[in-house]
Amino acid sequence: MKESPILAKIVVNLLLMFSVSLLSSCSDVYYTAMEKFGYSKRDILVDRVEKTQEAQSEAQEEFKSALEQFFLVVKVENSNLKETYLNLNAEYEACLAAAEAVALRIENVESVSKDLFSEWSKELEMYQNQSLQLSSRQRLQDAWGKYNEMLSSMHQANESMTAVLFTFRDNVLFLKHNLNAQAIGALKNEFSVLKIEIDRLVLRMNSSIEKSNTFIDELKNTNKRLRYQ
Repeated sequence: MKESPILAKIVVNLLLMFSVSLLSSCSDVYYTAMEKFGYSKRDILVDRVEKTQEAQSEAQEEFKSALEQFFLVVKVENSNLKETYLNLNAEYEACLAAAEAVALRIENVESVSKDLFSEWSKELEMYQNQSLQLSSRQRLQDAWGKYNEMLSSMHQANESMTAVLFTFRDNVLFLKHNLNAQAIGALKNEFSVLKIEIDRLVLRMNSSIEKSNTFIDELKNTNKRLRYQ
């Protein structure tokens, strides 16, 4: 018996609703457990932003290492081409893993920040004192503004990583498919392009890390002000 398209659609929608509900429940359980140990959503967000900074710093080092390896390849004549390919490919894989780690950290930041700002916004309606409510609303807007600047910077740096990875992968594949002296010669022309892209990436990552520090300071200062209200 053929399943009705309408029934199939209903089943899919129910599964999606169940998945969202399950994820929400898991988040609630996690936050409740962390609060018992003295960690609020604000603390969790700060921790995740700091972990993203660490991942970005590690990614910077991986990409710089890859650039150094690439430079050695195009500088040394008559190198072992097979070994050269394996070394460059290993550097590419390390950069790819570092980029994926950063992307995951950013997702974690977005997840908890969504819950934090949603909770903060809802709690504004609980105020009876209008002056305190306006003060808290302003702090929410300030934190939200700094957060968006930070997140935008993170995504820009992430896009730069993707661009570098594409260029790097193209060169590794080219070397793999042309294991001869002419391939090394062609890669020399690509080195300057890769260097420019990695330099740009490092600048964007440093900018992202600076904006992360600004956002963390904003959250911590807000927390201090709320304690002494």
